[in-house]
Amino acid sequence: MTDSHIDEEPAEHRRFARYLSALETVAEADEAELVTAVLQDEDAPMAQSVVVRHVDRRAAELLADSRFTAWAHTLTGVIAEHDFLTRRLQEWSLLRAITLGDSWAPEELTTASDWCQRTVTAGQVATSPEALTLLAEQGRTRRVRNAATRRLQHPAQPI
Repeated sequence: MTDSHIDEEPAEHRRFARYLSALETVAEADEAELVTAVLQDEDAPMAQSVVVRHVDRRAAELLADSRFTAWAHTLTGVIAEHDFLTRRLQEWSLLRAITLGDSWAPEELTTASDWCQRTVTAGQVATSPEALTLLAEQGRTRRVRNAATRRLQHPAQPI
């Protein structure tokens, strides 16, 4: 790779990579401040893409950890003006409830995004038979309904 190749890379691609790298190594105490800074980038779609990738990574890491609730509460204040990010964090909270066997409402799952429903059926998180049965019957898409049915029939098999 030459320097001229790096110069040809669009600035937003370089910022995207820098932001992701910074968020991967940020101290917990500085995370909210860094997410706030990223969301102030002039390229709003790029900034939100970086933050959703960070949210997905951190939420997956903390899913069964007692720190999840405090982390989600802190981040909620930072992303409150961003509907997509807010919904993604809410869906991670739903995934946490399903994973831990906490209470959750069926309509939360049936109205969840395709991403959330696919995550439940893909086996990336521990999933309750109740959630899979609900999605097998009322999933948003045929893909989700079929995957949920397969998981119920063959729980140990990856989808």
